Amino acid sequence: MVPERLPTVLSVTDTPAGEDVVRIGILGTGSMARALGGQWERAGHEVVAAGRSRGDLRAAAEHGTDAVLLAVPHAAAVDVVTGLEEALRGRVLIDCTNPVGPGFALLTAGGPAAAERIAAAAPTARVVKAFNICHESVWRLTPPVFAGRPLAVPLCGDDEAALTVVRRLVRDLGCVPLHAGGLDRSGLLEATAALLIRLWVAEGADAQAIVPPLEFSGA
Repeated sequence: MVPERLPTVLSVTDTPAGEDVVRIGILGTGSMARALGGQWERAGHEVVAAGRSRGDLRAAAEHGTDAVLLAVPHAAAVDVVTGLEEALRGRVLIDCTNPVGPGFALLTAGGPAAAERIAAAAPTARVVKAFNICHESVWRLTPPVFAGRPLAVPLCGDDEAALTVVRRLVRDLGCVPLHAGGLDRSGLLEATAALLIRLWVAEGADAQAIVPPLEFSGA
């Protein structure tokens, strides 16, 4: 599969005045890649996605001078970034994978988080965990607003400049970025995803109902 430009709705000239076009490479061509990549193209950014071929993956990573989204199954994530050290050097690498296995088990329990393993396999990149909580269908909404409130997207990362880039991409989806700590906290996002997926899929429960309003947080 050759690197491809996702279907464009707005050209790069449609980027809001005063905003720079963001060059985004996507490693993967599945549903998450298409949902997020398509929305970023609608925001006027230049998006190239690729899968399978090492050469194509390298080309997509090289295109993503501003950000690279890793949108592959968890089991393939480390293998995909391994060997792309030079192409990913200095890149903002966004990890949206979830290490959730049969029975909604957290596959990384007792060890490093998936994002930390990806960071170890791609030591030249600046990894940010983001976009892992929601199903791809959420990212196709324009914008994701529920009960009159825009969706909040938690981010974990250690590099402030990288986080600034990802915050911009979150806002371009019509969402609100939410700082959730350094990459050492990314395992909590992954565990949260495992819990929510179980509640949504196995129990058919409204997981949002388990969280009280901020005024009842005890803070």
